[in-house]
Amino acid sequence: MAMPMDYDGMRTDDASLRTDNVDDYKRTCIDFIEDISHDYEAWVDYYKLPEDEDKRRRTGICATITRTNDWIAKVAQSIKAIDVVMNDGIQKMAEATAGKPLQIGVFVNHKSGYTETSPGIIDVNVKGTAREGRKMKLGFHFKDDRFRVESTCNAHFAEDNLPTQEFENLDINLKLYAENAKPRDVISFTVTLSEIKNDVEFDRRGISTIIHLV
Repeated sequence: MAMPMDYDGMRTDDASLRTDNVDDYKRTCIDFIEDISHDYEAWVDYYKLPEDEDKRRRTGICATITRTNDWIAKVAQSIKAIDVVMNDGIQKMAEATAGKPLQIGVFVNHKSGYTETSPGIIDVNVKGTAREGRKMKLGFHFKDDRFRVESTCNAHFAEDNLPTQEFENLDINLKLYAENAKPRDVISFTVTLSEIKNDVEFDRRGISTIIHLV
């Protein structure tokens, strides 16, 4: 079982290749989300957290199970879309398990976590407030990959001229290109922010968002 903060949000087995029946695959993935949630709950057990923080992380995992399986059942219309929604849920469970000590938010149409919008160039607003004596900047999700993006429509972020300086109060706008999207497509992405002091990264957290194109 991977540590939550290192999990890349992508399922690596070939279950989706073993069926072409969307309804059967939905049931398989709904069960999978329930099953893997126990692994993340086990990490919460391992951390031996104070009662309030323990409850907060378990509540986050539980809420993710409910929302993810609802999207699998009602929003996803293809095998690929089911994978996108499922992997988004796994990523969100990892984030809940790791905790959310930083004040950060990612918004599409003024909503976070689960949202919808029209195909085209999508505005993504990212906010963050650093703790005293530190600053915040746009980070990297994994090694040289600044963003995690998985979609049914070849969506991608514009990475030219990104605002990469440090802020005490970060409030930046990103462009997510989805001009080729069609209604019922889905996009899942993760934006990562780093908390910095004297050019040293003290903390880093990712926030995952899923979009239903309408």
